[in-house]
Amino acid sequence: MPDAQEESKKSRQSVDWNKVETYLRHSISDLPQREMQVRKFSEGYSNLTYLLTIGDWEGVLRRPPFGKTPPKAHDMEREYRMLTKMNPVFPLAPEPYVYCEDKEVMDKHFYVMEKKNGIVLDDKLPAAYKSSEKAGPLISQGIIQTLVRLQDVDYKTAGLEEMGKPEGFMERQIHGWIKRYERAKTDEIPGLANLQAYLTANIPTNSETTVVHNDFKLNNLVLDRNAPGHVIGVLDWELSTIGDPLSDLGSTIAYWGQPGDPDMGITILTDQPGFYNRKEFVEEYAKASGRDVSNIDFYVAFGFYKLAGILQQIYYRWKTGEIQDERFRNLNKAVTNLFEMAEKARLGRLF
Repeated sequence: MPDAQEESKKSRQSVDWNKVETYLRHSISDLPQREMQVRKFSEGYSNLTYLLTIGDWEGVLRRPPFGKTPPKAHDMEREYRMLTKMNPVFPLAPEPYVYCEDKEVMDKHFYVMEKKNGIVLDDKLPAAYKSSEKAGPLISQGIIQTLVRLQDVDYKTAGLEEMGKPEGFMERQIHGWIKRYERAKTDEIPGLANLQAYLTANIPTNSETTVVHNDFKLNNLVLDRNAPGHVIGVLDWELSTIGDPLSDLGSTIAYWGQPGDPDMGITILTDQPGFYNRKEFVEEYAKASGRDVSNIDFYVAFGFYKLAGILQQIYYRWKTGEIQDERFRNLNKAVTNLFEMAEKARLGRLF
């Protein structure tokens, strides 16, 4: 006989899709008269994403994870508003369809957006791309060009000023992520205090402000099924804001694994032959954007620190029993490795 507590947990971690379908039919006109099909996308570490299909109509639903979540995290309403303003000026951002916070429909707020039909790369290349030696340079260059294109958006003309506060952006980022890590801390890591002191004492003041995606990485991009250098979509705008463009570059480099890296707790594809290494990526970005990247070591060090903080929050939830997913058991090791990578960047030894 099923354990009552386990059954209760399952009921709290489920969605009544009939209610969702009814809501969509009242909110989106001309949906086909077919039963809605639901498929959950591959499990990530953050928000839950589902493909909804009704006849020939497709949409993507995003919602926070089940259970207790950190304050101000997983803000679907803000992500929806960001897409509403970004899509007209940067069509790689999906068009948002509808936002809902009615708890009678779902336990947490959610929104539904356009599905970008292409390929999202995680840990392997599709057969159509053939070899990494051929596809790697094209993908690398396509990602760089897409980042530069995103940062070229005139955010004031697009009405995006309300989505961020450029003044003091990096200071808030540094202090904010240090606080988040400290709240979720589970282990003592030698030398971490020195890294934190370095970050707080060397906060850059960049006068240029652009749209900052804040999670710009390979598996948040949708690529053309047959043309590996052609990016057709940019996903996951939850953390996007207005601020220092080099912060996005630093984060992208942190996720951009290469041969010889330790376990970083994330899937890595860019360590295969053909992909740019981190140094080449930064050099090509500098050429394409015309920006001064002489202080890139700081931004990359912070990129690794931030990624470590993200994984630490997840590990804390696992360690305290909030989530029981065994994928997270060894995330603390990855967190330590990421702090070591940040230290290498701080000392100028990463490139």
